[in-house]
Parts: sequence; structure tokens; C-alpha cells
Amino acid sequence: MRAALRLFAAHGLEGTTVEQITEAADVGKGTFFNYFPTKEHILMAFGDTRLQKIRAALDEARTGDTPIWQVLRRLAHSLAEEASHSPGLLRSILVAPLTRQPVREFMAGKLEEGRGVLGEIFQLGQDRGELRSDLTTAHMARGFQQSVFGALVLWSLDARGDLLAWLDLWLEMFLGGLDPKELRSAKTSRGRN
Repeated sequence: MRAALRLFAAHGLEGTTVEQITEAADVGKGTFFNYFPTKEHILMAFGDTRLQKIRAALDEARTGDTPIWQVLRRLAHSLAEEASHSPGLLRSILVAPLTRQPVREFMAGKLEEGRGVLGEIFQLGQDRGELRSDLTTAHMARGFQQSVFGALVLWSLDARGDLLAWLDLWLEMFLGGLDPKELRSAKTSRGRN
């Protein structure tokens, strides 16, 4: 998978062949096909690793030892980890669901599954009073996905600066909007005007 991701970063999904992947990984084609029916399935496996990272974040959130904002920051960094070194890899990963129906269907399912797990994280934050309770966890989960995805897309198009710094700025704005104290403050100041 790592060899394929390096090639995708350099040549894109379309410009990479199974032969190039097996050569770079120093394995036979038969071995490749034992693990992946197609090169697109490598991206699907990559999507599975993203979901595992979200589940790990939920496990961390359940301990109650870490504030939810910190769990979400670590998660965003973890999701961007491999891609932060290669805008080309990020573009390949982002383009595949747009151009390949099987990848699109798989990724849509993984995104939905991820939203469910994220919703549990946001629910824990609401239960602890760390997040606004007037928003649904489903909306917060989708907002998290959209924002991370948007930050990744924009960074992949113009990779100036550090991706993790971009994510931190977004997280500050996104999570600031979910802070129950900020909501009370905004309502109070609107009432005075």
C-alpha cells in the first residue's frame, strides 16, 4: 500500500499501473492481487485506515481524560498525517471517488460510517457540557468532515504553508462555534444591541 501511495502521489491514480506498484513494492502480481483486486482497492484500504483513526479518537474521548476539542484536533492531524507530506497524494485520493464509481460508493459508505462514530464523539462533548447542545451531533459530524475535507482540498491545490497549521486554524474557528460559552456570549451581546 505504501509503495502504491508513493506512486499515486507522483503519477496520480490514472498514471500508475499495477506493474509499477508491484515493482516498487518488490512483490509479484499474484501477491498484489491476493490483497487488492484492483489498484482502486488500495485507496479503499486507505479509507479503512481513516475510519480506524476515527474509532481510535472515540476510544480516547470515552476515557474522559481529554477535552473533546483536543480529541478532535488530534484526529484532524491524524487524518491529514500521510497527506501533509504530499499534495500529489492528496489530490489522487480526492480525485478517485469523483472518477471511479466503485471508489465513490465505498467512500460514501465510509463517510457515513465515520459520521456515525464522529457523532458519538460530539455526543460525549455535549454530555460533558463542552459543546453546544442546540445542534445535532449529525450536523456537527458532517461539519467536521466537510471542514477537514475542504481544508485538505484547498491545501492540495496550493500547498503553501503547513497543512497541520491550516487545520489548526480551521479547528479554532469550527470548535469556537461549538463552544457553549461562546453561544451564551453571542446571545447576550445580541440582546443588548
